[in-house]
Amino acid sequence: MADKIKLAFAGLLVVAGVVGYYYLTDSATIVRAGSVVAGLIAASGVAWMTAPGKQLFAFTQESVAETKKVVWPTRKETVQTTGLVFLFITLMALFLWLVDATLLWVVKLVMGRD
Repeated sequence: MADKIKLAFAGLLVVAGVVGYYYLTDSATIVRAGSVVAGLIAASGVAWMTAPGKQLFAFTQESVAETKKVVWPTRKETVQTTGLVFLFITLMALFLWLVDATLLWVVKLVMGRD
């Protein structure tokens, strides 16, 4: 129950930041944007203190750890793969153009418009 109250309060902080943006219409844009940013930061701080917020933080830490385990391709591998993709696209475009031109020729021949 306490987590739900904290999350509701976090939502109210976001709303307060947006209301502040519209309330400060005569102020500089940076002040108005700062109102929204302050509301988001305050809401994030409150939401982080809840059980779901702590679970999300743990999940992001695990995600970063998993990302570090990924073996990323080298520049050479990336360039080679990109080259193969472009080559395949070019060949497929030529093949489809050939099929289209052949079918057009066949339809014209069948209809007697050659």
